[in-house]
Amino acid sequence: MLFRETEPPEPARILDLGCGYGVIGLAIAAAVPGARVTGVDVNGRAVLLANENAARLGLGERYAAYTRRTFRPASTTRIWSNRRSGSASRPCTSCSCATGWGGWCRAAAVLVVGKNLGADSLRRWLADQGYPTRRLASAKGFRVLEARRWAAG
Repeated sequence: MLFRETEPPEPARILDLGCGYGVIGLAIAAAVPGARVTGVDVNGRAVLLANENAARLGLGERYAAYTRRTFRPASTTRIWSNRRSGSASRPCTSCSCATGWGGWCRAAAVLVVGKNLGADSLRRWLADQGYPTRRLASAKGFRVLEARRWAAG
């Protein structure tokens, strides 16, 4: 149910923000043949592993990862991110960066956030920044949030 509700439209351009070694972005690229996925992470080793994993999975034509320094934003349909750091009082770099998507993300950001990392306060913070956010799912201490880039109305 969750994947169907948040499945990227075809053809989609997805940004895997804070991609690590590529788990979310590679899963999307494998599940959605029309998707073009760009990963970005601050960790150069993680980016190297993400690109190696894409090559091993035969997804190198549709998936590419970059460091934050070499990443150049392009038009994106959706952002997906698995937030692993930060606190309830200070949103992580990925989430702060996600609020800057205005000119290049046409739809929404889907964020997987640990409840203990401030998922509920992040939801309120994003709404306060002008990004209406809803909880799509909650299980085993994680929340899946969807933030829209424009205010309703």
